Parts: sequence; structure tokens; C-alpha cells
Amino acid sequence: MQLTQYLDSVESSSISYDGLYPGHIQTTPVQKALLAVGSGVAALQNPYRHDMVAVLGETTGHLALTALRDRMRDDPEGYAVLTERPRIRLSTLDLTKMAALPDGSFGREYLRFLEENNVTPDSRADVRFVDDEELAYVMQRYREVHDLLHTLLGMPTNMLGEVAVKWFEAAQTGLPMCALGAALGPLRLNASRLQTLLTSLGPWALRSGRQARCVLSVFYERRWEQNTEELREELRIPPPPASLARRSS
Repeated sequence: MQLTQYLDSVESSSISYDGLYPGHIQTTPVQKALLAVGSGVAALQNPYRHDMVAVLGETTGHLALTALRDRMRDDPEGYAVLTERPRIRLSTLDLTKMAALPDGSFGREYLRFLEENNVTPDSRADVRFVDDEELAYVMQRYREVHDLLHTLLGMPTNMLGEVAVKWFEAAQTGLPMCALGAALGPLRLNASRLQTLLTSLGPWALRSGRQARCVLSVFYERRWEQNTEELREELRIPPPPASLARRSS
């Protein structure tokens, strides 16, 4: 049975939405293991299968999500995020106001990133297989701040930029899904970009991820007017060397 068929069978079986949070699907440890293996294989075959990457993250990330949740609880701003549960969706963004912000402000640069790369925050899938309501929100928040990290790190959405962000996320979050992406992403790079990743961009991303403040503990919705460079400095994220940022584009 193909994984997509198995997912359909899980959703339509007696394992129904149980009210833990909207869309949650309760699964047994055996079912989670099957989903993790199947989604991992599918993601290896096609890294652009975002639905499979999402399932892999949800079925393998319990320990990392718990650690991230604890870091957020220990941070006043992160605790506010956990308490208020903001969502980054087109319905929650004031695009007109963000477009009027000055160049260099975080909100304006994030909107520019969305426009130039033709992406939308609404493309992030809802969490289904995390069996804890608070941890499910942590996973959802991780997904929804991914494009904000591209903005903070100055990375485009090409393969080199995505791998650099994934190296940062692996060091920052400890999520197995991120580690897998960081390990396998370089295999899809040409020789020139692989050299850039291994000699300069990758070490910068790993170092930045390790030393940065927990990026899930930032209430970004209250930071749109802040200068991007100031926010990056506050979060202890050094900018990439200019030459490397240009080569990744």
C-alpha cells in the first residue's frame, strides 16, 4: 500500500478526530512508526513532497518539540507566544500596512520576500499527528516562521538557500526532520554550490543556529516595524558574508 493510501486509511478509519485540537488524528506507536518510515522514504525520493516532510516532522519530533516548548516557556516573549497562540496567515497579516513600512524594517522585508519568491504563509500544512495540543502549536509555529527565517538569514528559496536555512534549523531546533534535510540537501547541489556550503555558508548557518536565541520565542507580529538588522543582532544571528549571500541567490 502506498503511503498516501495509508494516510487516507488512517484518516477514514476508527481513528477519528478526537477533539484534542482541530484536525488531530490519534495514532498508535506502531502507526506512527509506519508513517515515519514511509514519509521518510517519500521525502528522500522527492524533497519537494512537503506533505511527506510534514508527516515525518510530526511523527519523529516529540523530544525536540518538548525541548523547544520548554525554551519558549522560560522566555517571557516565548511564553506570551505560547499563551496567545498567534498564527501567521494571510488572514492575520495587514499587507497594506506592511507595504507602507520603510525599507529595512522586518515587516517590509518579509513582505518583499513573499512577493519576490511568490510564496504565501497559507501554504503551511496544519499539524495532525502530534498527540499534545501545546506541542502541536509549537510545530505549527515552527512551520509558520520558516519564511521569516529566510528573511532574517537573508537566504533565497533556491536549493542552496533552503539547505542553509535547514542547517540553521537543525542546529537551532534539534528536529530530526531538519537534521535529515540538512544531511541530504547537499546531495542536490552542484559542485560550486556544495563547496560554498561546506566551506563557508554551512558553518555560518550551524554556528548561527547554535548561538541564536530561540527563534520560536519571538513574537514576530509585534516586530514588523523593527529594523531587520537590529532584530538579527538582538537574536544573535550574524549576517552571512555579502559575497555568499549574493552567490546563494
